[in-house]
Amino acid sequence: MAEYVRQPRKKYCQFCKENIEYIDYKDFGMLRKYMTDRGKIKPRRVTGTCTQHQHELAVAIKRAREMALVPYAVPVVSNRIDRKSRG
Repeated sequence: MAEYVRQPRKKYCQFCKENIEYIDYKDFGMLRKYMTDRGKIKPRRVTGTCTQHQHELAVAIKRAREMALVPYAVPVVSNRIDRKSRG
């Protein structure tokens, strides 16, 4: 059994570190960093943002969705071939 147990590093809020007061919903390039490839908002435990900034980030992403700057959801594209339709 391995004696070494890897300690996870503490994640720091990027917005607190850079003293950002307002998260702009029009900056969709920055918002995409906090979304999955399917268009869902990443959780705090993944991004490392604080509670306050995570809430503001979620509101900004939802506003950007309303304005059609970022998609609500991305359709799943599969390369699988359906066996029933092969014939």
